[in-house]
Amino acid sequence: MRFTRLLPHALLTGLALFAAMGTATADTPSPSAFPEGDAGTPTDAGTDFRTATALEPGQRATANASTGDYLYWVFPADAGQNATVRTTVNLPSAGSRHGASTWQIDVYDGLRRRQACRYGNQSRVAAPDAASVTMTCHLRTVRSWAEPWANDPLPGSYYIRLTVLDLPQQDLGLPVKAEVEATTEDSGGSHDVDGRLAAPLTPGAAMGDAAQDADSTDGQPATAALEPTDGWASGWWSDRWIWTVAGGALGALAGVAGYALARGHNRTTRRMPST
Repeated sequence: MRFTRLLPHALLTGLALFAAMGTATADTPSPSAFPEGDAGTPTDAGTDFRTATALEPGQRATANASTGDYLYWVFPADAGQNATVRTTVNLPSAGSRHGASTWQIDVYDGLRRRQACRYGNQSRVAAPDAASVTMTCHLRTVRSWAEPWANDPLPGSYYIRLTVLDLPQQDLGLPVKAEVEATTEDSGGSHDVDGRLAAPLTPGAAMGDAAQDADSTDGQPATAALEPTDGWASGWWSDRWIWTVAGGALGALAGVAGYALARGHNRTTRRMPST
């Protein structure tokens, strides 16, 4: 019955190992898509998809514009990440405006498909006396692979478009200042799927060589630098590995326990005196 006596110790050891692995993973920060450090704050915005201003996740950008302009920024998001876009528009003085205005942010993926917000205030109405208006869009988790007919967010470039939807005609052209920030965070292994794209949906890969030439002046796409430091889909490690290893270890311990119990029962049965 030696195996039976050792079984509780083996189970406790396996559970302690599992807890230690989980703690180590929790204490280790997930790799950022970009190295830390101030790379400079962009102070302008593009006027269409091709001229969108590049942003690093977590980087705040500003832009001075006129009411009625379309403003564009672009940032990368990799598989397993949740992206959030926040935009604030500092409005002209109340004395120069003639009524309320409605502002909206839209987010498009590398194929220029509009992505729905899970929650947040994608459009807001600014009162005639409001000094600013803020909008937030929390996107769905980026998937590493999806069916061709699906509209799931996939790894690649994500475009932010800010514009005013409705306002008095007299207010067109008034100066405004926009502030925008896009952040990403890892969602964990619960969203992992068994599939990968051949290439991320970035301007060069998603739109072909013609678009690549049109988006650049030197043969490289304008957003070629917008990719994670370690490359796309670099986060091969996820907590699914922990559950897989822990499940295998517990399964092996259960097998040893069953074998030990069965073997001990057979020995006891053989040693019973016959009547």
